[in-house]
Amino acid sequence: MLLARLADASRQVAAEPSRTRKIAALASLFADARPQEVALVISYLAGRLPQGRLGVGWSVLKDRPRPAEEPSLTVGGADAVFTALAQVAGAGAQAERKSLVGELMGAATEPEQEFLLRLLTGEVRQGALDAIALEAVAKAAGAPAGDVRRAVMLEGSLPRVAGALLAEGPGVLASFRLHVGRPVQPMLAHTAASVADAVEALGACCVEEKLDGIRIQVHRFGDDVRIHTRSLDDITGRLPDVVASVRELQGDEFILDGEVIALGPSGRPLPFQDIASRVGSRTDVAAATAAVPLSPVYFDILAAHGTDLLDLPGRERHAELARLIPERMRVRRLVVDDPGSPEQLRTAEDFLAVTLERGHEGVMVKALDAPYVAGRRGRSWLKVKPVHTLDLVVLAAEWGHGRRTGLLSNLHLGARAADGTFVMLGKTFKGLTDAMLRWQTDHLRELAVSDDGFVVRVRPELVVEIAYDGLQRSTRYPAGLALRFARVIRHRPDKSAAQADTIEHVLAFAEGGGASS
Repeated sequence: MLLARLADASRQVAAEPSRTRKIAALASLFADARPQEVALVISYLAGRLPQGRLGVGWSVLKDRPRPAEEPSLTVGGADAVFTALAQVAGAGAQAERKSLVGELMGAATEPEQEFLLRLLTGEVRQGALDAIALEAVAKAAGAPAGDVRRAVMLEGSLPRVAGALLAEGPGVLASFRLHVGRPVQPMLAHTAASVADAVEALGACCVEEKLDGIRIQVHRFGDDVRIHTRSLDDITGRLPDVVASVRELQGDEFILDGEVIALGPSGRPLPFQDIASRVGSRTDVAAATAAVPLSPVYFDILAAHGTDLLDLPGRERHAELARLIPERMRVRRLVVDDPGSPEQLRTAEDFLAVTLERGHEGVMVKALDAPYVAGRRGRSWLKVKPVHTLDLVVLAAEWGHGRRTGLLSNLHLGARAADGTFVMLGKTFKGLTDAMLRWQTDHLRELAVSDDGFVVRVRPELVVEIAYDGLQRSTRYPAGLALRFARVIRHRPDKSAAQADTIEHVLAFAEGGGASS
């Protein structure tokens, strides 16, 4: 398949507001692709490169060659260049990357160059979400979407399922089953504004501590233990302490869902970054393990004794979990069996308050009768955690891509310092509606002091209200802190920059326990 066909479909889907027509456009694209190309096509539409990070920054991309007149670059040809880029290392790496990217861009037409630029910079946002792509694959293959969804849930990869489905037909879906040792996509949660709202929505439920750790899925078959992350990466070799604890359990052929956290001397959880650093350590694993021991905490079970438990209601899965896992390794929870009871609701709200005091980030409220729907953000799990806000000043903005081409999108945000300058705390493009994007583009153009074609620097005058989940340590920003999961609530043209929140306020919040929360 020519990359031009994919780039054209990406533009079409980006401009199409109708979900039905998005699905139809993608179904046509998948039907045109060869089965061995489908996995790449789906990955590219989702803005993912199978090779992972390529070390290609704006300095490599900014000088593009003249585009080709006619399309000739194939999806497979682009993949071959990405593979070569992933292997570049050592002396002269930057020059070699520039050469490879130059060859790739030189073989691409202007629309293909635009798509490749967005793919390499992580800016592919044309609305081709996995759920839409899944339905498009089902439509292209003539298979029930529910059957495809379950196969993806059990296989852990839409591209792999799509390739098999389009090559072999709907009958192949039955071959995708839950297997101990093969990771499946984890069940995800939506957000509720409060415990009361969550209980009202779910009815009989349990309220569990929401831990700010690394999500893990643990598989054990005999003496073999495998540990996978939320993104299904195998991290078994990095967690010898967790592996040892799993081997001590009195059971076999099981799959557990949980988190790993680290606890300080006082018993309070260590910051998320300490846990992420420990889990990410690949060199001296023994030293990392000794320095930051991890505590696995489990909250669900997907299989036990080789039996698939996914379709059991939550209360029955928890009973199986309790039979296998000692209480000290299970998440703290409270059952609300009578959601209409004011007393039980007060107890649930008190549970949230105590959880926050213990240093955790909130609670999960889960329906007791719900199955485990892997790979989906279902309405039977709801997370509740406090939302923090700051009034920050826009220091710069980046030109958008895809649907946001021609609009200033990604905002650089700063807090006010005592000397009248501003300290950058992060960037975000989230939360912005089309109307907000248009307004801020017009407004920031009036404040612009420079534009290099990628970033527009502006006079620090526009205040925006930002919601964020917490702060984390960061060497990228001068205060040593960065916002976590920041999103724009609204522009505040009614406020002056002198009324924005100060960096002292942010630092005080971090010192009071807000960092890495």
